Amino acid sequence: MKKNLVSIITPMYNSGKFIKDTIDSVLSQTYKEWEMIIVDDCSTDISPEIVKSYVDTESRIKYIRTDKNGGVSNARNIALKNANGQYIAFLDSDDIWDKEKLEKQINFMKEKDCAISFTSYELIDEENKRLDKIVRVVPSIDYKTLLKGNILGCLTVIIDKSKLDFEIKMSGVRHEDYVLWLSILKRGYIAYGIDDVLAQYRKSLTSLSGNKLKSAMWTWNIYRNVEKIPLYKSIYYFINYGINGIKKS
Repeated sequence: MKKNLVSIITPMYNSGKFIKDTIDSVLSQTYKEWEMIIVDDCSTDISPEIVKSYVDTESRIKYIRTDKNGGVSNARNIALKNANGQYIAFLDSDDIWDKEKLEKQINFMKEKDCAISFTSYELIDEENKRLDKIVRVVPSIDYKTLLKGNILGCLTVIIDKSKLDFEIKMSGVRHEDYVLWLSILKRGYIAYGIDDVLAQYRKSLTSLSGNKLKSAMWTWNIYRNVEKIPLYKSIYYFINYGINGIKKS
């Protein structure tokens, strides 16, 4: 584990339309101690060629292609196994960071001496048009509060591995990022928020999380089958999840 290095975890599948903007947003970071690990989940479009053109000139960008399509959780776990950094950041292959995102967030985490942090972000469409929607953060959040709704945007989260005594790994359960955040906070950690818009989340037509009914079913499954929460408590958290979802949208 290399001190102060940020390992950026980027799963990719057929992102030829967006991956250039994603990589360029990393290259423009004012914080320079990073590595970007792009795991190509058997793309069939031009995205591998685009990434390889960057790899040829930028040693901090690593390209790994899977033997078979295994889904986003598997791709992220491959990247995590190959990560060398003290810090783990997540950036999907169609999302974008503000150029000061890493610098501001790493400085914030050092000041707070915290294990996990997240920031506000805004929504854009497939043509990079702002959708006039900003998802704001709270100053801090614990396990029980997070059960009421996932407000940690995956593209904004950074984890300090040096403060954890367990392996960071995505589960095969849908909403795998939510499961990971819960597994960290369940151990007593607090996630701290930065109310600066430091990332842009692309609201695409094919977005997995775009289907609200499926998302609700996945959340319920996490309550009952992952977190093993009793029925009456699950109903309580699910009602709050619904209310917070309405506010979020």
